[in-house]
This record gives sequence, C-alpha cells and structure tokens, in this order.
Amino acid sequence: MVNDGWKMPVGEALDGSQLVAFDLDGTLIDSVPDLAAAVDAALLDVDLPMAGEARVRDWVGNGSWSLLERALTDALGEAPSEVLCKTAHERFLEHYHRHPCVHTRLYPGVETALSQLFRRGLILCLVTNKPEAFIGPILEHLSIDGYFTVCLGGDTLPRKKPDPMPLRHLCQQFDVSPSQCVMVGDSRHDIQAGKAAGYRTIAVPYGYNHGEPVSLSEPDLIVESLEQLV
Repeated sequence: MVNDGWKMPVGEALDGSQLVAFDLDGTLIDSVPDLAAAVDAALLDVDLPMAGEARVRDWVGNGSWSLLERALTDALGEAPSEVLCKTAHERFLEHYHRHPCVHTRLYPGVETALSQLFRRGLILCLVTNKPEAFIGPILEHLSIDGYFTVCLGGDTLPRKKPDPMPLRHLCQQFDVSPSQCVMVGDSRHDIQAGKAAGYRTIAVPYGYNHGEPVSLSEPDLIVESLEQLV
C-alpha cells in the first residue's frame, strides 16, 4: 500500500537508505500487557479503579507521563492534579521497572527484518518515547539489543516525538542526509516526526495509534509486516 508520493515495490522501500529509525512500542513489540499491569498497580496504589488492558492500549504512545495522565483522567472523570500525577507516575515507574518484559513480545517478522537489515549494513536506531531506562532491559530480554547502534528514549533529549529533534539528532550524529533516512512506526507521532525531519516514512497498521488508522497520517508506505522490507 503506497501513496502517490512514493510509488515503488515494497521490497525496494529501503533502497538508497543509510539509516533506519524504528519506533519500539506498537512497532517492534507489543508491550501493552506489561504496561497495563503497571498502570493498574499504580492506580490501585492511589485508591483508584484499574483501567484494564483494552483501555491502556489506546493511551500508549506519548511517553509514560501522558499514559498515567490519561489513566487518571479516565478514572477520575476529570483532569488530575499535578501532585496526583507525580505520585501515580512514580508508582507506575516502580512497578514497570520490576516487571518490564513478562508478557511483552516481538511482533511477527521483526527479528527477521532486523537481522537482515543489519547484515545489509544499514544503521539501525531506536527512537521511542519510552523512558530510556527501560529500553536496554527489554531489548536484551528479547535478544534484539545487538542490532541497534543508538537508542533514544523519550527523556534522552529535551524534546521527543512528534518533535523531529531525535531524528535530526541522528542525522547529525552519523552525518547522514535526511533523504537517506527512514522512520518506521505505528502512530501519527512517528509519521509527523519523520516528515518534519525530512525522512521517508513507513508505517505498520497493527500498533497503537489512539484508535485511528495510521493511514490518516499519510505515511509514504504501509506494510503489514516488517519482514516485507527485506
């Protein structure tokens, strides 16, 4: 599935590219079961009802603070106080730090895609809004940590996606033109960041995008599985 701006066979989508930046949650991994468990535990800690996995699935994508803010708003029926947000967020981080990868799994085709792109000599980077402290343990547990040259979390730089700063940072770090870079993600924030940075954009339709089709963000290409890229 390709829009009018980038018509080429899916197998040639990365031709001419030197760097590929991947989102994590909803693109490479389904992390919602573990995120939901930590959210529910944090809500119970502040005497609020649990949200459940189905609701949490629609709240993921803008970092952990936004995730807890949405969960609290849903539980309270109104915007939470800054103090409550801070307390619940701290409790969430504690719970998630203890169990970040109990039920988290790679999506089908991810390991094959990463290994073959790595063998082709592409610079593979991770650009996620997840706090940096959680990235390493999850990648190591799933045995994909060796594929990424750089991993940027939501708190690594002053700004995160949908701001293009992380992607521009990669171009500067590796002295690569944005026209030789691709952003691969599952949400409008990934596509917005990629377009603003001058990257080509590839989306997967199976991730977390707040209940809206990622096609509405008009990525250059949509693939059902990352394995289609190799």
